[in-house]
Amino acid sequence: MALTILLVLSPLVNDSACILTSYSESSGFTQTDIHRRSEELALAAFKINFSELVDLYYYTPYSGVIVKRGAVDAGLAYYIRWNTLTQYGVTSTPCPTARVCLSSRPVGRQETSQEQNYADWSWIKESSTIADVNVPAKEVAVDGQEHPSQNSVDEKIGYRQEGEDVERGSTPVDDNRSGPRDPNLVDWDGPDDPMNPLNWPFRKKFVATATISVITLLTPLGSSMFAPGVPDVMKDFKSDNVYLASFVVSVYLLGYCFGPLVIAPLSELYGRMPIYNVCNVLFTVFNVACAVAPSLASLIVFRLFAGLAGSCPLTIGAGSLSDMIRQEKRGGAMAAWALGPLLGPVIGPVAGGYLTQAKGWRWTFWVLAIASGAVTINTLVFMRESYAYIILDRKTKRLRKETGNPNLRSVLDTGRSPRDLFAWSIVRPTKMLFLSPIVFLLSLYVAVIYGYLYLLFTTITDVFEMQYHFSQGSVGLAYLGIGIGSMIGLFVLGATSDRLLKYLTAKNGGVAKPEYRLPPMIVGAWFIPLALFWYGWTADKKDHWILPIIGTAFMGIGMLIAFMTTSTYLVDAYTVYSASAMAANTVFRSLMGAVLPLAGGKMYQTLGLGWGNSLLGFIAVALAPLPIVFWLFGERIRTSKRFQVEF
Repeated sequence: MALTILLVLSPLVNDSACILTSYSESSGFTQTDIHRRSEELALAAFKINFSELVDLYYYTPYSGVIVKRGAVDAGLAYYIRWNTLTQYGVTSTPCPTARVCLSSRPVGRQETSQEQNYADWSWIKESSTIADVNVPAKEVAVDGQEHPSQNSVDEKIGYRQEGEDVERGSTPVDDNRSGPRDPNLVDWDGPDDPMNPLNWPFRKKFVATATISVITLLTPLGSSMFAPGVPDVMKDFKSDNVYLASFVVSVYLLGYCFGPLVIAPLSELYGRMPIYNVCNVLFTVFNVACAVAPSLASLIVFRLFAGLAGSCPLTIGAGSLSDMIRQEKRGGAMAAWALGPLLGPVIGPVAGGYLTQAKGWRWTFWVLAIASGAVTINTLVFMRESYAYIILDRKTKRLRKETGNPNLRSVLDTGRSPRDLFAWSIVRPTKMLFLSPIVFLLSLYVAVIYGYLYLLFTTITDVFEMQYHFSQGSVGLAYLGIGIGSMIGLFVLGATSDRLLKYLTAKNGGVAKPEYRLPPMIVGAWFIPLALFWYGWTADKKDHWILPIIGTAFMGIGMLIAFMTTSTYLVDAYTVYSASAMAANTVFRSLMGAVLPLAGGKMYQTLGLGWGNSLLGFIAVALAPLPIVFWLFGERIRTSKRFQVEF
């Protein structure tokens, strides 16, 4: 009895999946039944009419070929286990390979591309000894059209250029899998391989996520913790230069600007963990250097290098989370991670104000060094490598020693030398920033908001000390408005992001899109201009001190939603190269955060707090429609050949 081994119930939209007439007629199930996406329905079909069941295929107009394992949304398809086929007498042949012994969840990630599905099916076909897995030369679907045979599918696989999947967010696959399985390829040991970070137990993922989130909170804390002590710094070093007073704070962000250009490629070449560990140690060392700095110039230099090391978690943190956590569960983890870059600079001045008043400005750096040292030890002890490329590369090297086979290579191996990989990895963030409209425009938007944030950090102290007569210790409390707003934004976004993704995915027939992360940002974008107008005019008119602080709370809400939504969207859209996409984003926003505060003092002197912040608000209004643009046209831009970023 000629039966196809893999039976898939697809969550695709109705017009993108067609079931063969032969199946529909023999089983008694309608197309509507098939589209219900239920594994139980498939099993019922086996039980009811097993002997008459014939080949079941999928035809996707998107690709124009028959697909054997779902379509681009393989992560949401349902599969029948091999042992189920054996149980009901479909075949008595043992499962030929571990890869063919599919579990109830599909092999591969949700972002799996069409090409990988074709290649995987061809691999199964070639590795199986069952004759009836071959596809008839021609099949007619319910739409009455003729569709190509498996040979046509195989011809379409061909060789895929490296990086072709960048705009789709798919996982790279080895082009050799379009033919017989290469015995020298080293891959995961099946879909449930415990070495795969996606299969790590919850506890291990939780520890890693918590550690990364703490590091991501600590390093931005260093950007502003000593801001309330800047007047004391200038007195100690006998300087009254207004620009240096701002620059000693914002120079830290210049480190954020240049650090990712090196950190991102190094993490993709050597793995996440060596980079985390080295940067944590350097961050500790340079904070100690800041604490004992003998001059203003040396303090600025040490702050720059502390920023370089501190940019590590901002650059590769999102990539680490995407290594471990699947797309549909990533929103909550991204919320915890994204809180650091916004909440850290807010907590910093509050703690730094009282610490400076009690112990002096140097103790802000001693506290940072102590905390960083503790985190460094925790990272060394508890965190493990999560980058799939490095894990499989280590496995390959181990198997070469054990088997004596020098021809073994990782399925993710690109064949490039480390030198070429490093060069390309440095170029990649720059190319993504300037050649991808999505990366450039979203990075520009976040950069402007980040610049506003640090402009507030460098001016709030003067505003509340001079306008409202806050003490050096209590002036740090003025930053709490941004912190409370960030917490509100985190709560709202953390509670809705994943749920909204699931709702929109279900509404779209089970097909998830990165753009489904954007709706909160469409609303949150308008909180930024509201905050600037509110804060600027209430402070300008010297209204009650709580009113400008409430205005900054709206800023916190808008900033967190914008920052986190952008980060999650870039990770979902550029999964394999998410570290490079985030590096481009970090470079741009950090440059703006370092430069804008230098002009802020002069702007407020010329325009005043009211019109100065109104000018910033008008710019925010002009940029607010960007999330709507990407909601409507993001997918078209990502998949357009015109905007494909080749590496």
